[in-house]
Amino acid sequence: MVPPEPTPDADEALIAALRAGDESAYEALITGHGGRMLAAIRRILHNADDAQDALQEAFLSAFKAIERFEGQSKLSTWLHRIAVNAALMKLRSQKRRKEQSVESLQPQFTDHGHFLEPPAPWSDSAEAALEREETRQIVQEAIAGLPENHRNALLLRDIQGLSNEDVAKELGVTVNAAKIRVHRARLALRGVLDGHLRPESQPAEG
Repeated sequence: MVPPEPTPDADEALIAALRAGDESAYEALITGHGGRMLAAIRRILHNADDAQDALQEAFLSAFKAIERFEGQSKLSTWLHRIAVNAALMKLRSQKRRKEQSVESLQPQFTDHGHFLEPPAPWSDSAEAALEREETRQIVQEAIAGLPENHRNALLLRDIQGLSNEDVAKELGVTVNAAKIRVHRARLALRGVLDGHLRPESQPAEG
């Protein structure tokens, strides 16, 4: 069970102890925030070993950067961002499949704006299929194959559940640019997964 989030006063005391080099403070940070950080990482990395590696990297980054923490956000929010960044870096380093241009993965349209090849309707059980282990692997690999800037936008928006404004802040782009990246990434992911999630009785149109 994830422990309750520490109070602001407790966080302030913890930060002071960390900056003073108190070894017990490091254990307190891991105990108090590790569960939520791991949960955030596991929404991006489904492999347990990869998630643990990313969590360790996140804690190392946090320990090194604690002197620069200015308290403009809650400690938990700051640690969450570090955890997400560690997970994204881990995913990027894996290079499970060669990145393709996002345009090549998106549906193709005619000059009149119609689908060149209409996407097949997904079955009613598509959502249930996403719960299966083999399908999660397909989804993860499909996301890993997206161009980095689009992949990160999609993960932050749809996996982490951040707002478009927060995605823009995380990526250092405008809100409009963030929206465009997310939209293009969703289209590309839809195209990649179409063949896997179409009903077995639905033949491919061509």
